[in-house]
Order: sequence, then C-alpha cells, then structure tokens
Amino acid sequence: MMQLKEVLKTKGGQPVTVPATATVADAIHAMHDHKVGSVMVPNADGSPAGIFTERDVLKLCAEGRTDFAKMSIRPCMTCDMITGKPNDTVSEILVIMTAKRFRHMPVVEEDGKMMGVVSIGDLVKAKLEETAREAKSLRDYIHS
Repeated sequence: MMQLKEVLKTKGGQPVTVPATATVADAIHAMHDHKVGSVMVPNADGSPAGIFTERDVLKLCAEGRTDFAKMSIRPCMTCDMITGKPNDTVSEILVIMTAKRFRHMPVVEEDGKMMGVVSIGDLVKAKLEETAREAKSLRDYIHS
C-alpha cells in the first residue's frame, strides 16, 4: 500500500505558502503562479495555521466580496483542517477526502511541521499507478 510520504517524494517540492499577513490577492497570485489549487498559511513553527483554496475564492465571489487586494487571508482561510501523516495510506486518505468533500490535505510530520500537500488528483494518480503495477504483477505471475 502506497503511503503519503511516497506520493510527496514522487510529487516533489514544498507546499506553496503565503504568510499570515498576506491578502487574498496574494494567495490567488501564488496559486496561479505555481499552478496549484491551494496555498498553505504556516505558523511560525512551520505547522499549518490554515489553508486557502480555489473553493474559498468562489465562495467570496458568490458573497459579492471581491476587493481581494485589501482583504486579509486570515478570516478567509480554513483553520479547522484534517491533516494526514506520512505513513497514512493513499486508500485511507482517499476515503476521508471523498467523505468530507475536500480536495487538498496538508501532510504533517510528528513534530507538527508541514511536509507537503496532497491533492485528490495526486492520490487518484498514485492509486491508478499502484493498480497498474498490481495488474502487471498478476499477469506476469499467471504467465510464468
């Protein structure tokens, strides 16, 4: 079973972050520049304070709140996050993300520091690759 630490190793890179002093516009620019659907807002110790996603931008637009350059990220980000651990399996986290209906999860080490962020797309890709490897192993076993 593939674990989140393996997904992060394959994916590479650190999570895209903005400081707690950022504006919503800063977060949107960071997501656009890095081609990601979320940014993390870290605490001083490297633990996640919050996450801000594309869905949060849509919510603000739907509420008619669009002055993003003057809007602080703090009240707009999600602080009550579910986080994954490096040894959690892709299957376990897919179940949680599907049930809770969110698409980005920070992965946090035992000391609370962020290792990275996995998206539902990262996990589906990892699951498909895992399934393909299993199928090939079974075919090879049957033909031997």
